[in-house]
Order: sequence, then structure tokens, then C-alpha cells
Amino acid sequence: MDPNSNGDERPLVAGSDPEQIVSLAEVEDAKLEASADESQSQAKLVWKRFIRHKPAMISAVILVVVLLISITSIGVGPIPGWWPHDWRETTTPIDGGRPSAQHWFGQENLGRDYFALTMRGLQVSVIIAFLVGIVATIFGTIIGAIAGYFRGWVDSILMRITDIFFVVPLLLIAAIVGKIAGNLVSSPWFLGILLGAVSWAGLARLVRSQVLSLREREYVDAARAMGASTTRVVFKHLIPNTIGTVLVNATLSIAAAVLLETSLSFLGYGVKPPSSSLGLLISTYQNSFTVRPWLFWWPGLMILVIALTVNFIGDGLRDAFDPRQANVKRRRLFKFGRVDSAQQQAEQAAASVARNAAGSMGNPAGGRVPAEPEDHPGPDNGSGFNEEGPKK
Repeated sequence: MDPNSNGDERPLVAGSDPEQIVSLAEVEDAKLEASADESQSQAKLVWKRFIRHKPAMISAVILVVVLLISITSIGVGPIPGWWPHDWRETTTPIDGGRPSAQHWFGQENLGRDYFALTMRGLQVSVIIAFLVGIVATIFGTIIGAIAGYFRGWVDSILMRITDIFFVVPLLLIAAIVGKIAGNLVSSPWFLGILLGAVSWAGLARLVRSQVLSLREREYVDAARAMGASTTRVVFKHLIPNTIGTVLVNATLSIAAAVLLETSLSFLGYGVKPPSSSLGLLISTYQNSFTVRPWLFWWPGLMILVIALTVNFIGDGLRDAFDPRQANVKRRRLFKFGRVDSAQQQAEQAAASVARNAAGSMGNPAGGRVPAEPEDHPGPDNGSGFNEEGPKK
């Protein structure tokens, strides 16, 4: 036995003390554990990409702040808020209803505080928008997944129904649904559910196209071979793998629902008095645009903020789930940024042509400047020698 050996068969690690002798297997296990700790799940990678998207993060902060102000200012249901004026309370307008320290957004014709009215309208519009997004996402995901998985006559029937919603304008369908909802139950919750039930066609097409590709993957064949039911294959293996497309489309549906609700309320088919919404406020006080413009601008500004922030959040989610989209946009921006350099190159080329033309006017030999002799052998004349010496 080696005299330097300590009786243990474990090899020594270079640079370690004898008291801290470990085997190579333990070292490799430690490295594997460290790499496992460093490895990240898909959710963590998506979250990291999303928080690096500055427009999406700024929009998320603005959206949360606006929603918190609307909820805490006038309260929700029986819970009171910190704003002293109720949106239903009527008083005599002060100073023609102009904005003041007591009434930040001014007062409307009946003397109601317009800040409270705008916050109430914001709450109702956001409730309808989120209901539309949730209901449309559920309907579109399930219908698209079933059509893509079963194909055949099931796919044909579901896609023909989907085509109907594409052919008929959504605003027309929403107006009919809003009229029915107003006659049955005058509630923003019921209106949001009905609007979501007719707004799922776009997502159904997207989910169907993805499921048509996913159903041919090996893990789906393995699930079928192990006896998994159709319901389990669809809801456990297919739909979870379309979550990126579903989430992005859900956020964009919310932004579109805000504008849809505004259009319906403006036309008189959406939220009805005595309730309030952003579209209803714009419709009610549209004639005051030239006299008291703040009655028009405040709800319009809230609509703009909600639509823009949700759209930016959707863009951030899309880039987080599919980084290739972000790379394509960066390349396009880079190409647009090179327009100035291309113009500079064109100007330099024009200047070079002008210099050559000026040189040709002073050169009797047709304007061609004789080239400087190059350092290479002359042409071979067939005798084994060139013009500058023998071949080497």
C-alpha cells in the first residue's frame, strides 16, 4: 500500500486538505445539484422575459394604480371609500361645475361629482371587459381544442359556426346581445357574460391550429397508448401547451372588450342608467364637448389608459412566451435605423461619381486614370518564361 495513503480508497481532490477529502462521485453530485438549482422552469423564464419588457412593466404598474384608485376611492358595494362624494348624490353645481379642489373632475348637470362618476364608470367597464376576456377565453380554448383534436365532421361543424362570427360584424352581434341583455337583466355582469359568449371565434381558430400540430407529438401518442381518455388528453396534454397563445389573446380580448363596451354604451345598447360606464358617460355628455370639455375628456382618458396598458401587457406576454417575436421586431427596428446610414452611403457614392467626372474632364485619355502596376508576374508567352523572368 502506498505510504502516503490514509487507508481510504477515495481519490483526493487537488488543493484540498486531508480532512476535507471527498470522492469524485460526491464532487459530481454537488455539481449536478448546483446546475439543477441554476436551471429554471418555463414559468420562471417567461416571467424573467416579461419583467425585462419595460413597456409592459410600466403599463402593468399604471394599470394597477388606476384600478386601485377606482376601487379605494368610492369603495365597492357596502365598503366605503376615501372619496367624500357619492356618485349618486345630486347637489347644486358650484361655479358651473368646473374642476376645483372639492370636485377634482368637476360636476355634471345634476351636480353629481364627476370624479366619483368616472371611477364608477371605470369599475363597470373593467368588470365587463374582464368578464368578456374570461368567458371568450374559456369558450375559444375548449372549442378550438375539440375541433383540432377530433378533426373530421366535428371540426367542420365547429369551424363553420366560427365562420359565422367572422362574417357578421362583431359590433352588430354585440348590439343585438346588448339589447337582449338590457331587456332581460340590466346588469353589467350579465352583459359581460353574453358579450364573451359571442367573442371567442378568433381564439378558437388560433387554438385549433396549435392543437392540429400538437396532437401528432410523441407524448400524445404515449398518453393514448397508456389508456388516457380523450378528456385527459385534451385538457391535460394539449390545452396546457397552448397556454402562451391563450394568455396573450386573453389580454388583447380585454383591451378590445373595453372599446366594444364603450361603443355599445355610446350607441345606447350597453350599460343603462342609473348605472354608469365610461362609454355611457361619453354618450351622455358628448354635447358638452365645446362648453364643458372635461365631461368628455376624463372618461375618454380612462378608456385610452386601459386600452393602451392592456395592449402593452399583451405585447410583453407575447414576447415572453415567444422570444423570436421580439428578435424579429428588433431586426426590423435595426433595419429602419439604418436608413440614415444608407442615405449617407448614397451621398458618398454621388460625391465619388462627381469626382470621377471632374477627373475625366482633365484627363485626355478618355477620363480613365492609369492603374498602378501590381506586384505579380506578367502573362505567360508559352515559352516557359514570362515577361518578368522565368517561371518558378
